[in-house]
Amino acid sequence: MKTYLGFDYGSRSIGVAVGQEITGTAAPLNALKADEGVPDWNLIEKLIEEWQPHALVVGLPLNMDGTEQNTTVAAQKFANRLNGRFKLKVHGCDERLTTADAKARLFELGGFKKLTKGKVDSVSACLILESWMESQY
Repeated sequence: MKTYLGFDYGSRSIGVAVGQEITGTAAPLNALKADEGVPDWNLIEKLIEEWQPHALVVGLPLNMDGTEQNTTVAAQKFANRLNGRFKLKVHGCDERLTTADAKARLFELGGFKKLTKGKVDSVSACLILESWMESQY
């Protein structure tokens, strides 16, 4: 059974989720604070030590027509840094509409009070990871 960590990269917050290959589902973890896109790498290292993922998945924010935007390049740099630091395979995954879907899911669960930035980012990371896992099998 393979475990994966998924990331919804942002300049101020990075959503995180853990997923299992056997179920194809993911669960949100606490979002990480970022300072101009730079996370606390020690916290990511702790997540990797705790979950022992087979690989990592980073959401790639694309325009609706599939073209890249400025944040796509930043997310790719984050993915490259993950690979360089932790020597794990890092997969990119189209994340179009995941934030809107995450907000809708959280709203259904508890209204506006559930729509905190960190929760939205981590539920987005779940959706990214589940989408990627679904595309693999």
